[in-house]
Amino acid sequence: MKNSSKYLLISFATFICGYVFLRLAYYESVKIPFVQEVVLIVLGTIATVAITAALISKQSEIELEKEQRVKIFDLKSELYLELINHIELVIGKGKLDKKDRLHLEFLTHKISVVADKDVLKEYSSFIDTLNKISCDTVITAFESDEISLKLAKVCVRIRYDLIHQENNISHVEELLTRNIVKF
Repeated sequence: MKNSSKYLLISFATFICGYVFLRLAYYESVKIPFVQEVVLIVLGTIATVAITAALISKQSEIELEKEQRVKIFDLKSELYLELINHIELVIGKGKLDKKDRLHLEFLTHKISVVADKDVLKEYSSFIDTLNKISCDTVITAFESDEISLKLAKVCVRIRYDLIHQENNISHVEELLTRNIVKF
């Protein structure tokens, strides 16, 4: 943004100086009407080029910001889905072994780079629950429900982090947690 402001200021100063010069040239060429028209054409061309350059510059800046947001969104989506898929595999196996813990640890590091603070808080609570439940490495049906419930709460925060359009998070959380199948 600072470069854009500097560029705009320099462009504006150049435009003013050019305008003053062309205005002087215009008044000096009063005796020759054809030269006055050429001066007006040059002035119009310079104005058009300056405005077009400013618009293209701003459009490029907006496009770059959009691309960055899309890349971050894709990265977040990828990591969140990888987390959910990993938890699905763990619950499907019925146990949390050392390899799963290591994978989860590295997923935690990756998620901490891009996740919103609310996602990190809920995720931390989820990891605490998962560690408490899985001390014996075997995951029972009851423990599986508890993990799914905690994961549903994480998913609500993930949804908000990705979409940012939910006004009533507690309503979404209630709907998601109600869908957890109790064994």
